[in-house]
Amino acid sequence: MKVSHFTIVLLLSTLFSSTPNAFATDKRLSLSGSSTLAPLVSELGKRFESSNAGVRVDVQTGGSSRGIADVRRGVVSIGMSSRTLHPEEETDLQIFTLAMDGVAFVVHKDNPVSNLSKQDLLEIFTKKKTRWSDFGGTDDQIVVIDRARGRSEVELITKYLGLTKKELKGDLIAGENQQCVKIITGNPNAIVYLSVGTAAFMVSQGTPLKPLDLEGIPATTKNVALGTFPIVRPLLFITKKDENALRDAFVSFASSEDIHELIKAHAFVPVHN
Repeated sequence: MKVSHFTIVLLLSTLFSSTPNAFATDKRLSLSGSSTLAPLVSELGKRFESSNAGVRVDVQTGGSSRGIADVRRGVVSIGMSSRTLHPEEETDLQIFTLAMDGVAFVVHKDNPVSNLSKQDLLEIFTKKKTRWSDFGGTDDQIVVIDRARGRSEVELITKYLGLTKKELKGDLIAGENQQCVKIITGNPNAIVYLSVGTAAFMVSQGTPLKPLDLEGIPATTKNVALGTFPIVRPLLFITKKDENALRDAFVSFASSEDIHELIKAHAFVPVHN
């Protein structure tokens, strides 16, 4: 029997909208992990709740490593990760790619520096050069913001720069993306590395940030989509391989093309699953 596209849509609509007791046995869904993904997933959760009476979606941050560990230990139903998993982390876990993102180096918008090379960043983050004048800026001291361990950005940046975590020399340590943004907006001489999408979204909201070009390539969502920006990463949901109706429905909902406009609104790049 041939099933029309309209029939499929109607069936899905019935599942997500018209059956208030579809998940009567367990109506609470918990997620933890990447602070980059958290704002997007919080909005996804609200949409899912509005279509499923009584369902509660709880989103916590703490970094990608926490999300991966929490789902493995059964603390949460879904882990959020903004990095690929290591081979030893993939055992008995399922991986779903929601979107693509990049990692940018970000300064205050009043900083005259607009481009840095890989070598420049090596010198900045190892403290071999400590003034913006070394890179075409003012004679002010560079305030280096490192990221807390367990954050996906640390692994990506150390790999890109060819450094160990111990070789990164920060004046301050920041955890959540919002903490990074707060530090940069309050300190014109600071530099930090964070999500391209988060930076682009904050700039669109009028936050005085400036993502720096990397090796002459602008840190934009468009260049992430094209694959031309040097540091690109997936944004992932991680689950166990068991059966869980509520969790699986939410993953399907979050992976659907109906969500692509929301993903774009957060300045991430949707993927076609």
